[in-house]
Amino acid sequence: MPRFVLFLSCFFLLFAAGSGQAAATGQTVTRAGAQAALQGPESFFTGAVRVQPLFPANDAVHFSGAYVTFEPGARTAWHTHPAGQHLVVVSGVGLTQAEGGPITEIRAGDVIWCPPQVRHWHGASPHAAMTHIALTGTRDGKNVVWMEKVTDQEYNGR
Repeated sequence: MPRFVLFLSCFFLLFAAGSGQAAATGQTVTRAGAQAALQGPESFFTGAVRVQPLFPANDAVHFSGAYVTFEPGARTAWHTHPAGQHLVVVSGVGLTQAEGGPITEIRAGDVIWCPPQVRHWHGASPHAAMTHIALTGTRDGKNVVWMEKVTDQEYNGR
């Protein structure tokens, strides 16, 4: 079984098992759009970013999920995750960089693993929007530590 399919199968099994389900059915369906999308806060993002929450972390599953859409040129600030983060690119073209490493182009179908405490950023390419599903681990009630914004020079690889 391809790694991506196996990953998604495990994701859906974990989600169904840990989402606070009704005892009668064992599962809950959260309808698309049931949770309001949020504009990415200017203090943590550059450019237009929309965050659509999918599910929160809970006692059984210690990670949350969200669709995050970046308009062309939009990006996160530098940040780390105490328990790591998986990104599943679902559309468009984006960029990601771990501190000290190269800027890497990412496309629909790519899966990125960012280990705990690795300082990094991610966002859209300069000319195309990008949407990813962020699966972010939680440790001690915290899932991200935000730092300074990525400068235009850093984003452009200079």
